[in-house]
Amino acid sequence: MSAVVVEDGVDKGAIWHFGEPVKEQRALEAGNAWADLSHLSVIGVSGEDRLKWLHDLTTQFLKDLSVGIWKSALILDPQGHIEYQFNLVDDGTTTWLVIDPGYSETLIAYLTKMKFMLRVDVRDATSEYAVLRAPGKATDIGGPFSLVPRSEVAQMSETFNSVATQVGTWALDAERVASGRPRIGFETDHKSIPNEIGVLNGAVHMNKGCYRGQETVAKVFNLGNPPRRLVMLHLDGSDAAFPAKGSPVENDGVVVGFIGTVARHHELGTIALAIIKRNTPAEAVLTVEGVPASQQIIV
Repeated sequence: MSAVVVEDGVDKGAIWHFGEPVKEQRALEAGNAWADLSHLSVIGVSGEDRLKWLHDLTTQFLKDLSVGIWKSALILDPQGHIEYQFNLVDDGTTTWLVIDPGYSETLIAYLTKMKFMLRVDVRDATSEYAVLRAPGKATDIGGPFSLVPRSEVAQMSETFNSVATQVGTWALDAERVASGRPRIGFETDHKSIPNEIGVLNGAVHMNKGCYRGQETVAKVFNLGNPPRRLVMLHLDGSDAAFPAKGSPVENDGVVVGFIGTVARHHELGTIALAIIKRNTPAEAVLTVEGVPASQQIIV
């Protein structure tokens, strides 16, 4: 079957599936799959001061980032709310930030404003480079990834196709939800802080110097009680339609949170990531658009 393309949303234009999503998920799980993620945006940061500068601006420890090592990172606002989420890699002269479409323009503007007298240069490199999800077992940030010049995407696709099965976002989302990996704009809103979504000691390095929003992260971490938590919901899969992103999650008729990504997993059935109030009983059976959902706590 030919590729089915995502028609709307942040992944518009990406491949959704090739007609056999269960087969694609199994290939991804086995490490025998690859995916074209060239719809994502790429930002290039060059200059001698780039790693220390990004270290100071983000939640990640980047001062001694080795060439070819992929990391995830966030940029927070002064109150500790999540503003940007991206993966990055350095090639020895440039650090490449891979970010969801729709965020690159404002992030470039912010980074440019923060250059001051440092030896850094920031540019939109989306027209130059694309990212592919390379064959291999899933990493903790959703890789392995391969950043390639756009002129070489077709050639690299042929290479990957010779050793692995191409999959779409259906399989990738199912793997991400099952792994409990949140995505900005899906499992976050304007109030989200890192402590709520399970990224401490991941995208958020807990033993580094000051960065914008760190005070909130440290305070909530020391208190040990973020106001909300990330959970995986196991939904009654009898309904063919998925609840919409942002749909209210209810406990006995009372709204306690919202749903993020919903996926149909080849083993777990219909699953979703959701953000709910921390005081919601763990044993409570919740509902989303009338569909019963049991919880699996992640944070």
